[in-house]
Amino acid sequence: MELGELSNLTIALLLLACVVSAFVSAVTGGAGGILMFAALNVAIPLRLLVPIHGAVQLINNAARIYYVREHIRWDFCIPFFVGCTLGAVLMTLGLARLDWQELPLVLLAVLIFYTVFKPKRLPEIRLAPGQFGWLGLVTGSFGILAGAVDPLLAPFFVRRDLTPKEVVASKSVMQAWCHALKVPAFIYLGFAFSDHLGLILVLAVAAVVGTRIGVALLNRLDSELFFKLMRAALLLAGVRLVYQLTVG
Repeated sequence: MELGELSNLTIALLLLACVVSAFVSAVTGGAGGILMFAALNVAIPLRLLVPIHGAVQLINNAARIYYVREHIRWDFCIPFFVGCTLGAVLMTLGLARLDWQELPLVLLAVLIFYTVFKPKRLPEIRLAPGQFGWLGLVTGSFGILAGAVDPLLAPFFVRRDLTPKEVVASKSVMQAWCHALKVPAFIYLGFAFSDHLGLILVLAVAAVVGTRIGVALLNRLDSELFFKLMRAALLLAGVRLVYQLTVG
């Protein structure tokens, strides 16, 4: 899809959606990806949207990583890289043919609502560094089927032993890795990124602008407010998933 195929109003609305969703991701650590995916889906067919959204989010997450790079928890990220790569390869080689797309959405919605509404006496979902490899395996597989992976990652980062910047930085690295794997995966599946390069770059620039504004605000947030905003963003993502499952 080229820019010339879209009206000026549609392009303006898509750019605004990218700015707002990237801002939300930078401030809350989650939900921006699924908001962007839902907004872009209004104008971009689903068969094109997953790879286009992945390319835009790759650039967007790379910018966010640059701004908060000192806070990356590599002990979480490296095991995630291994699992995510394996999951993406397996899914690309044929598992995507299975008709099980609704199951991960249901499980994801349950996970999100547990994180948002769990009583204080119930434990946070705290993975040890090595266990992020299993999360990577699931995320890599799911990421080939679906566009946004941040709702899957976010529940595992609502934990008080991490600072807001560690959450945003580490989660951005994981998301960037997952989106980067989509590029060779979709090239292998026959998608031509060069045919959509103009649209991808314009949307990515808008997302980077939103990220920069959001990171500036993140520097002023205390931890308590950050995690409240993160839960609110997760709730929004969960409602969106329920809507997708029930309405389509």
